[in-house]
Formats: sequence, structure tokens, C-alpha cells
Amino acid sequence: QVQLVESGGGLVQPGGSLRLSCAASGFTLDNYSVGWFRQVPGKEREGVSWIGSGDGNQYHLDSVKGRFTISRDNAKNTVYLQMNSLKPPDTAVYYCAADRLGRVGIQNLGEYDYWGQGTQVTVSS
Repeated sequence: QVQLVESGGGLVQPGGSLRLSCAASGFTLDNYSVGWFRQVPGKEREGVSWIGSGDGNQYHLDSVKGRFTISRDNAKNTVYLQMNSLKPPDTAVYYCAADRLGRVGIQNLGEYDYWGQGTQVTVSS
């Protein structure tokens, strides 16, 4: 069964950190680029961080640059999003998505082949 499963969300205080995981099954995630998206109620889903296939090229929106990093563990078929210095505006449901064409920075949701179910991140004191 082909699927992506996110985990690692939760409640964290401002300035804290979380690491989200995106685990793939049924396909080799290293052959795909992976994007992390977030969505709050009433707003469109927005991509914030990507890692390319193969060379691991990263791309981040300015709003998270310097605070979020993305990495792969190919042995675990998993991509991670390390989020540091979290702020209340980072509160959202976070989704990972895989693109077989290996691109980064693509905001068009229809360009992705697989999506996870999402994990809630809440930044609040």
C-alpha cells in the first residue's frame, strides 16, 4: 500500500522545537522530492519547506528560513522537518507531499503524487 504518514506534531511553547516525520511505504521516497505544507482553517494550504530528490537540495520560504531544516533518512524511507524557534503563526496542520519529478518550491497542490494525512502543530503559551 502506497502511503505517507506524518507524525511528531503537538503543543509547544513559543521558542520551542518540534521534529515532524514523514514516513513512506510502498515506494522509495528518495526518488521523490518532498514538500512540507501547512494549513490553517479558512486559508489555502501553503508549502514552506522542500528537499529535492537525490542531491538533497533544500528550499524554504522566507517565513521559515533559518528556523526550519529538512533532512532524509533513506534507510528509514523517511523525511524530517526540524522546526526551531517556533512562533504562534506557525500553528497549523502540517502535511508532507511527494513529487516524482523531484522539484522544489512547487505550490500547486495538484503537482504532487502522494500526500499524508496531516499532523497538528500548536504553538502557544
